[in-house]
Amino acid sequence: MLIFEGVSYRYAGAERISLRDVDLELHDGEVVGLVGANESGKSTLCLLASGLAPRSIGGTLTGRILLDGAQTAGRPMHELAARIGIAFQNPGTQLSGVTATVYEEVAFGPMNLGLPLADVLGRTRHALEMLGIEALAERDPARLSGGQQQLTAIASLLAMRPRHLVLDEPTAQLDPAGTRLVGEALARLAEEGASILIAEHKTDLLADLVSRVVVLAKGRVALDGPGRAILGDPRLAELGVAEPSGVRLARLAREAGLPQRALDLAAASA
Repeated sequence: MLIFEGVSYRYAGAERISLRDVDLELHDGEVVGLVGANESGKSTLCLLASGLAPRSIGGTLTGRILLDGAQTAGRPMHELAARIGIAFQNPGTQLSGVTATVYEEVAFGPMNLGLPLADVLGRTRHALEMLGIEALAERDPARLSGGQQQLTAIASLLAMRPRHLVLDEPTAQLDPAGTRLVGEALARLAEEGASILIAEHKTDLLADLVSRVVVLAKGRVALDGPGRAILGDPRLAELGVAEPSGVRLARLAREAGLPQRALDLAAASA
């Protein structure tokens, strides 16, 4: 379980606080969507959840962040990395830069955990299969498209098999097919007991994936509740969040005065 208790955070040298008095719980097997306008604090929350802030980038943290019952403050980074993984929207920040093939890149993390060779090979194959990128196994990661690099970075993270995943706009560079593959892989991980916090602008992806949605506004939690209810909340637009296409279709159908059958079809697609 990942718990934020009254967490506030200010970047080093910043005039204002980026997160203020955030309380949040992420339970095992739960998939939580994190949405909000630009500069609402989504990426900051992801950095704090992973332990990268403040230890790697400085800043001031107040409150407590608990990972599986123990505070993250003071815990060695290698210990945190084995329990919680993070993916960013820019794959260039994720790839090691020292491997010659995608297969080696995905195997890099498990190898550094000191796992037996059979486990490393099994994890690597499984991660490639989950994201449908087996055909890229012998390619040079530096010569891939941005979307292919992102899938490789996510596969590398999945091969580590952390109990908790924090994903900051993981599908930003992916086309609809790649986005679908990531969504399916994350759903399977959740079924296996992993907890997932995913910050995304693509609310259609969240509508099909998450059980709960948290909305940030100016560094505070503005809304927190069941995914379908929050993604259908009319206040989303005021908070700078695009409604899912199904919700938008249902709203447009109501506004157009279409018959109930059309409204039911629109609602079913939400």
